Amino acid sequence: MDVGVIGGGASAVCLLDALAQSDGVSGSITIFEPGDELWRGRPFECDVDALRVNAPPDEMSVRFGDPEHFQRWLAARDLLVESADSDQDPFCGMRFVPRARFGEYLEQSAHAALLSLLEQGWQLDVVRDRVDSVLPDAHGLVLKTAGGRRLAVDSAVLCVGGGRPADSYALRGLPGYLPDPYPVSCNLDVVDADADVDVLGCGLTGVDVVLALAAGGHRARIRLLSRSGILPGVRQRPLAHELHHFTAERFRTVAARGGTLTVQSLIRIMQDELREVGEDLTQISAELVAMAAESPAERLRRNLAEVDSDSKALRIVQRAVPETGPDVWPLLPAAEKDELLGSHYREIMSLCCPMSPSSAATLLALIDRGQLEILSGIESIDPREGNGFVVTTAGGQHESDVMINGINPATNKISPKAESLIASLVAAQLAERHPRGGLHVERETSRLTLGGKPDPRLYALGDLAAGSLFFTFGIPSLVDRAQDIACALLSDVSMVRGDSALQTV
Repeated sequence: MDVGVIGGGASAVCLLDALAQSDGVSGSITIFEPGDELWRGRPFECDVDALRVNAPPDEMSVRFGDPEHFQRWLAARDLLVESADSDQDPFCGMRFVPRARFGEYLEQSAHAALLSLLEQGWQLDVVRDRVDSVLPDAHGLVLKTAGGRRLAVDSAVLCVGGGRPADSYALRGLPGYLPDPYPVSCNLDVVDADADVDVLGCGLTGVDVVLALAAGGHRARIRLLSRSGILPGVRQRPLAHELHHFTAERFRTVAARGGTLTVQSLIRIMQDELREVGEDLTQISAELVAMAAESPAERLRRNLAEVDSDSKALRIVQRAVPETGPDVWPLLPAAEKDELLGSHYREIMSLCCPMSPSSAATLLALIDRGQLEILSGIESIDPREGNGFVVTTAGGQHESDVMINGINPATNKISPKAESLIASLVAAQLAERHPRGGLHVERETSRLTLGGKPDPRLYALGDLAAGSLFFTFGIPSLVDRAQDIACALLSDVSMVRGDSALQTV
């Protein structure tokens, strides 16, 4: 079996680890990655320590079925390098490590997986070039790189990352506009500490920018701007709870039977889950109402005060929705998917992708001393005469010296660097674009589909599957989908070898 892995970030690491844990098959694996941050990808490149992973270690393992894999790596590193005290969140007791350190874990996990694969007899190669096109041939696929290299493979896994922040207000090229904050150690270094700064976007990326500016000693005013003004929620102290109703297994069974679900039926299943621990949806409903009724600062302050809340409902929902999202999503009617994405996406992300309490405390401290303001209802952003910007929101007009684009890249957008690759797949009738972005994929295997028929030669892992699936970007989802792909790849090889044995007999 000859496999091409297109992209060398976190998705590829999860796939390599899944393959390394599956003994009994060997072949060749070629990884294509033109970027400087091999294995880390854009989210976990070397950067300032103020940027931290927004999930605890037990949710960040790259090893399927082993949630303590990252925790063990951290414990070993602590013995050799430093204490974990600086990572401990004083509000909830959880550990939120710098993203660059998680990138270190990804690198070492990739190296360990490659070594294991070599010991199992695999041939490995890493090509520092971009795959620009994929074409079918008589036996499988031919991958062609920008540098002119051609490689024949049996199967290819598309692990290309997502897009960059969108230039929603056509500001690119204007003096004082920074189109992408990452890596902040380089891109924010040009921002004068006494410049008034506006940050576009109130999601986790926008929060990152504010935290990085504050850590760097920024002295002037900072404003977070967005249409909704909805900040990420605040992660509560962890709760030990095993899902019994809202489970991936349940939804996979429904899919296997050809069934469907509605949002109302999902709500009833979640009510059953909460009822088992003496809870209901009251807190969840109240939190959704508060996103519109409370000011961002009021909600942030309340969320931080509720880190030790006695209620279990929010914790259960925050675990269940990301964990089961890829299994639930294909079962919903198209109209309900459109409604969730079009009208409720920001609320879902705020509930289920929260910031750490320490991050919330830093934002509140900046708000309380008058340095940070959160504004919603952007109406227009215009260049100021000379330099800078004039911003009009629902609450009035103000001026700023610097505008930083902190809008979260849409998960259904294809990276510009992958457009030629995707165009070649579509032109060769190997794939079809999904109307919500990315490509059509099969839920069970993550194989690309054309007219609903899966192609055993092609797989998508990560953002390219976001049109067909949901929560494709988090490490737990990547790990689960990587396991699906590894099983499908190895199953295909076993079937081929079985057929060959029968023919020999």
